[in-house]
Amino acid sequence: MEARLKSQANADVTTAIQHLYKAIHAGGVDPLLLELVHLRVSQINGCSPCVFAGIHSAKRRGETDERLHNVVTWRETPFFTDAERAALALAEAATRIQDGAPGVTDELWAAAAEHFDDQQLSSIITEVALTNFFNRINRANREQAGKTW
Repeated sequence: MEARLKSQANADVTTAIQHLYKAIHAGGVDPLLLELVHLRVSQINGCSPCVFAGIHSAKRRGETDERLHNVVTWRETPFFTDAERAALALAEAATRIQDGAPGVTDELWAAAAEHFDDQQLSSIITEVALTNFFNRINRANREQAGKTW
């Protein structure tokens, strides 16, 4: 299965994505937590290139193999802080919108708001949305794991 698009996105799209990344990282959220959110969303969507790139990027930032191997089972492991758990729960709820899933409930939002201010919550939600965006592009384009961007 070969990727369908051979060229890079147009310059306007690339610039817009760069602005989104700048806004996300200006929100005051630990970049490593944003990596974990990206990884969990990509796992849910089965996006192999984003899982691959997310693990690569998180390791570059100093994340441990132990935690990376357990992002998929974050609820059942002792490796994550309460704030990380709240962010991962928020990311999952915002991603799983199919089949009548409840989405981000008031309880989930309140739990996340105990750890993050409005600017940080905005960064986390934008990271979730941007990751879902890339997951869908990769799925449509049949992008393969093994690349990092």
